[in-house]
Amino acid sequence: MARNIQSLERAAAMLRLLAGGERRLGLSDIAAALGLAKGTAHGILRTLQAEGFVEQDSASGRYQLGAELLRLGNSYLDVHELRARALVWTDDLARSSGEAVYLGVLHQGGVLIVHHVFRPDDSRQVLEVGAMQPLHSTALGKVLSAYDPVAHSEALEAERKDFTARTVCDPVDLEAVFDLTRARGYAADIEETWEGVASVAAPIHDRHRMPVGAVGITGAVERVCRDPEAGGDAGSGGLRPELIAAVRDCARAVSRDLGASRF
Repeated sequence: MARNIQSLERAAAMLRLLAGGERRLGLSDIAAALGLAKGTAHGILRTLQAEGFVEQDSASGRYQLGAELLRLGNSYLDVHELRARALVWTDDLARSSGEAVYLGVLHQGGVLIVHHVFRPDDSRQVLEVGAMQPLHSTALGKVLSAYDPVAHSEALEAERKDFTARTVCDPVDLEAVFDLTRARGYAADIEETWEGVASVAAPIHDRHRMPVGAVGITGAVERVCRDPEAGGDAGSGGLRPELIAAVRDCARAVSRDLGASRF
């Protein structure tokens, strides 16, 4: 029988201890409660703090659960429900659009792909669940950045890479893109991240009208756009309107299943 790793058991016990009380705990309290030497307890706390799982109050020196741990817990619950609610609608979107469908959520300064429906043409494709996409250039990322304040800040504060000649990196121009995304309810990426590839995405809201993710389609420019030369967000009228409508309908349907009444 495999032996458990003692340091991980101690770290887990420490997190449970901090989660069980309403007040911050000092090093001595934590060490005594867990039967650990102060030096051992401090080393574990320092590691958890570096990972964002524990925070230390600068005034009292006491410890509490960190925002990263809370965010991971909430993200797991949200993503699990989001994927479950989106399965049927994303399958329908892939069939009606003829393109690959992606469901993304904000994660560590980017877009985490949590669901991927293959393009229904029997071509060879690679499952991209777990892949990360940038916030500033992809349609999914622009939607999250336009509607989610945390994603918005991360997109503007992070180092932004020029993937193609059409990538928008200037913060003023990017802010205008986010404003436009909110105004029309969807975002476009026409060769801003990958040459020859275009995407359109729309936001998904929960019962509290909070943005919890984005859904979109991705395909070759000549299929997704009427006018591939129209460019990115400044001229995304080049996108086929029936695809925009299909993506927005899918996002609304998932949002309704999550309890959103207005969005």
